[in-house]
Amino acid sequence: MERSSSELVEFPLLMHSDYAACTIPYRLPSDDPRNPTPNELSWINVLQQSIPSYKLTHMSIGLSMVHRKRAESDTSVPDAANRAEQFAERYTEILEDLKKDPRSHGSPLDHFLLCGLREKVLRELGFRDIFKKVKDEENAKAISLFEDVVRLNDAIEDEDKRLENLVRGIFAGNVFDLGSAQVIIFVDNSGADIILGILPFARELLRRGSQVVLAANDLPSINDITHSELIEIISKLKDAEGRLIGVDASNLLIANSGNGLPIINLARVSKEVAHLASDADLVILEGMGRGIETNLYAQFKCDSLKIGMVKHLEIAEMLGCRLYDCVFKYSQVSSLQA
Repeated sequence: MERSSSELVEFPLLMHSDYAACTIPYRLPSDDPRNPTPNELSWINVLQQSIPSYKLTHMSIGLSMVHRKRAESDTSVPDAANRAEQFAERYTEILEDLKKDPRSHGSPLDHFLLCGLREKVLRELGFRDIFKKVKDEENAKAISLFEDVVRLNDAIEDEDKRLENLVRGIFAGNVFDLGSAQVIIFVDNSGADIILGILPFARELLRRGSQVVLAANDLPSINDITHSELIEIISKLKDAEGRLIGVDASNLLIANSGNGLPIINLARVSKEVAHLASDADLVILEGMGRGIETNLYAQFKCDSLKIGMVKHLEIAEMLGCRLYDCVFKYSQVSSLQA
């Protein structure tokens, strides 16, 4: 599998040395290693059900449903349609193997292994970034709306209400104290998520004097924004003086997280992120993969926020919530140390 070129180290703000990037354990020590557990089978099925979406996706925009070809229409790969079928066959075979023997393709069997095997098969068949066209189109649409979104928010004179409006847009109406001097945000999807959600929020933090670090994937994975893509987007949004719609963006830093999956193990991040985060007083993990599936219970040496929408029924059942509920977990370091 293609790996990040960055040297990976432990995220310096993790509170405990026994940190594990796992919200819901796949198995217990007492489980028979030769037989898959119910949780393992559940996640295998989640990944198996997603296979057709790598050939045809339905992306909702407004009230319309837009159909887009993914792997089959990847013009950078010769005979893409046939290779897309090969991907579906190979990955299905791997998942069926794991149902019979959870040790058959490495261990431990967890979300990192399942996602990593998927990326490995895609790249063996020549697919490096099958969502590239979708991401570019969605980014272009969101960029065209960025100034309008920002100016509508700037028209709110009351600072608290202005922040509340931004927070509502990203964090489902939850408000918290944001007097942080340095904030690091592990970002998620391309398109409206990053451009119309995170960036207006980051701009408001800059406006209030914070330094903001946006940590994005090194390698492509599904529709997650990458480090190089985010740099390009920011350059398009800045004016000639390096400002984001009138706000000095010199304290906005874009970092390569060293990650190449839609989830993240904070025991393995780039040295760049580790260095930039060393003095942060707020860590934000955005999205279901980073904020819920792998780090919902992670504890930090500073305040932290995990936010995401529950988009898998299996996660909803395990957390005791409804499908499409928004999970918001804000932890203050003082309360953790009390």
